[in-house]
Amino acid sequence: MSFWRLLGLGLAAYLLALLATAPATLLDARLEQASAGGLRLAQARGSLWSGTGQIEIRDANRRSAIAKHIAWQVRPAYLLRGELLYEVSLDHAAKRFPVAISPAQIQIEDADINLPAAALGLGIPKLAALGLTGDMLLHIPRLAFARGAVRGNATLQWHGAGSAFTRVSPLGDYELRLEGDGAALQASLRTLQGPLQLDGHGAWTAGRNPEFQGNARVPPQQMQQLAPLLRMIAVDRGEGRFALQLR
Repeated sequence: MSFWRLLGLGLAAYLLALLATAPATLLDARLEQASAGGLRLAQARGSLWSGTGQIEIRDANRRSAIAKHIAWQVRPAYLLRGELLYEVSLDHAAKRFPVAISPAQIQIEDADINLPAAALGLGIPKLAALGLTGDMLLHIPRLAFARGAVRGNATLQWHGAGSAFTRVSPLGDYELRLEGDGAALQASLRTLQGPLQLDGHGAWTAGRNPEFQGNARVPPQQMQQLAPLLRMIAVDRGEGRFALQLR
């Protein structure tokens, strides 16, 4: 065997050894870069290959976050494609979903993520003070995050929506559809059911707060209970109609 071939094999073995012992904290730097600081990995334990930690979804000012337990296991075969492909689980769930990390982007597929309603306040700070309640499910067929770009689609459903500022509960069930076209993540809102009817459209661009414009409609019999809540975030147009503009 030639000297150069031996040298090549030696370097390959050395690089594999470095990867095998690389700390899990390296994933945090990659997440921060791809999400412009919106996603971070805290309390990371293990290595790039297998580990656990707390995945944090942070607000635009990076002052508050919602954390979930995360565990990951790499699929070594995908290293030949120049990417790290992980099987990921959240909150000790039995179902795992794939997350691919490459130099260009981070891609998530076929994921179902449960979130508290308070997560809405992370994306839109104006909502944080409303004491929102209810259960949210984020379904991601496919989303890819690169520096300053988002591609793919997802659906966020909010069931049993409520607020600490009204006794009307639930306010309703709602669905937010998300479409990433590269430059921005577009959002469209509709009401599934409930006394408070909401609809509207918005967009989120990396490095900026999301912007949303919509409408709220309240039936006459619940106007007295719901109007004070809506006036905190919307303009009263009369006859049970309110104009929403959130940033």
